[in-house]
Amino acid sequence: MSELVEGSERFGNLEPLYGVAAARVVMRAEGLTKIYPKVGATGSEIVLFRDLELVIRSGEMVAIVGESGTGKSTLLHLLAALDRPTEGEVWCGDRRVSRFSAAEAAKFRNNDVGYVWQFHYLLPEFSALENVAMPLLARGMGRAAALDRARLWLGEVGLGDRLENRSGELSGGEQQRVSLARALVGEPQILLADEPTGDLDGKTAESVFGLIQRLHRDHGLTSVLVTHNQEFAERCDRMLRLKDGKLEG
Repeated sequence: MSELVEGSERFGNLEPLYGVAAARVVMRAEGLTKIYPKVGATGSEIVLFRDLELVIRSGEMVAIVGESGTGKSTLLHLLAALDRPTEGEVWCGDRRVSRFSAAEAAKFRNNDVGYVWQFHYLLPEFSALENVAMPLLARGMGRAAALDRARLWLGEVGLGDRLENRSGELSGGEQQRVSLARALVGEPQILLADEPTGDLDGKTAESVFGLIQRLHRDHGLTSVLVTHNQEFAERCDRMLRLKDGKLEG
């Protein structure tokens, strides 16, 4: 309760949230600023956002929308410790993510965050089963146990019959399902997805988004999705628009 009170006081400019959003604060950004320095003598610096505030509560499914180039993907990278802010802080619980060392950031991404990219980034020389097992092998889990859990997760995303297929033998939707299984095989508390349906046709995109919704619900995830699809965004618990360096909504 003390964490919720603290978060509520610190972010008093945000509208009160109820239901699932009244849970504890899982992740937050304080005074987040990202500026890319100017390039060359005639260039100018690029300010993506300045003093941005964000609160993500346990169990929420939050969509971040906005025009191309506004910094949505960069914001997700900062939340996942894939990048560092120019100023401000990112917190996950009581851990200051924005100050992690490279080793701490890698451990954080392997244990606490499942990340899904717009492109699947599957390793083409390995099977779907081996790709999904990779995060567990990186943790030091034995190969047999890692493959067993990967097999369960491929069944969870509807690919129990495609275990031995390599990425080039899978459709775009199947590749993204494998990447979802890989992101969640380590049982993270947070799912971060950057345009997870952006490269898919309408029917396949709907299928993958529906899968994300089910996994979010069934596995008690806290999820943040960057998307250009307004319909998908409106089906999330909250929709935030990144505009002029601020989050609205």
